[in-house]
Amino acid sequence: MARSKIKPSQEINAGSMADIAFLLLIFFLVTTTIESDRGILHRLPPWSDEPPPVVDINQRNTLVILINANDQLLVRDEPLSINQLRQTSKEFIDNRGRDPRKSDSPDDAVISLQNDRGTSYNMYIQVQNELKAAYTELRNEYSQRMYGRLYDDLPEDLRSVVRSEYPMRISEAEPKDVSN
Repeated sequence: MARSKIKPSQEINAGSMADIAFLLLIFFLVTTTIESDRGILHRLPPWSDEPPPVVDINQRNTLVILINANDQLLVRDEPLSINQLRQTSKEFIDNRGRDPRKSDSPDDAVISLQNDRGTSYNMYIQVQNELKAAYTELRNEYSQRMYGRLYDDLPEDLRSVVRSEYPMRISEAEPKDVSN
């Protein structure tokens, strides 16, 4: 009798495929890190029920920045674009008494930020970034001049010296509804 040349097809055992897929899913879930927003890092003052003390600040040393509901900047009662904010802030902070309309010294300079309740989050973040970039650039310039390195490359003791030369003083008031 002749043998049949047609071989029966071999079946692949797919019973364990579901187990393998499930194990891969578990492996993916265990090993994957999901990025989460860290938010804006601010150090808030401790809570107190007492009213804050009245501080006598020379108006010359305060750079008042207002953002209205249309995301327009008003710096010292004059309109300003977001592109000019960093340079304006740097000139104000590092004035050292040269211009009588700007701060006496970086130690006395305070940037007061006031937002409208309708201000967009995007504009708020842009303003925060520009203000922090102004301080970062001033600290880097000072660090390069004094130590020949960028601020981030300095050891902590020298960083504190640079921070004391350019302390970041940004006062942020509670948002108001000023557009109506």
